[in-house]
Amino acid sequence: MYHHVYMRNGAAYVPTVGKMGKGFYRDIEPVAVVAVGNTEALRKALEQMIFRGNPDVPILRRGEWPPPVVLKYAGVKSWAAFQHGMLLWGVEESDNIFKIIGKRKKADGATVDDPEQTITFPVGSKIEDVVGRMIAIIQQAVHRH
Repeated sequence: MYHHVYMRNGAAYVPTVGKMGKGFYRDIEPVAVVAVGNTEALRKALEQMIFRGNPDVPILRRGEWPPPVVLKYAGVKSWAAFQHGMLLWGVEESDNIFKIIGKRKKADGATVDDPEQTITFPVGSKIEDVVGRMIAIIQQAVHRH
């Protein structure tokens, strides 16, 4: 299972992440957009994201990819515009171990995993614990950013 959460201009963008084939992922509908300060709405959006899982989506060739689904929710026309001021985290689960993975931007604009911002939860951790920690991380980030 893999998901991610974007934070931009005080809002959390929580897309559904579809799985193409054996391991490529892309954002799809539905997308929740929640004010970062609205803890209960953020909790609900993150829990729903995890419970939806990664629905199967068609494999697309590079030229077939639509624009990122979050652009219309942010009211911007390009990925570069969306990335301006954006923070990103991944949430993954494998073998009943959850991880929250902070991302950082490289000079070329690509995002990569940041080992210093990775939190690995003990085996058997509850989804509520992961969601609670994710909320704390996002709300702290909005204050720093």
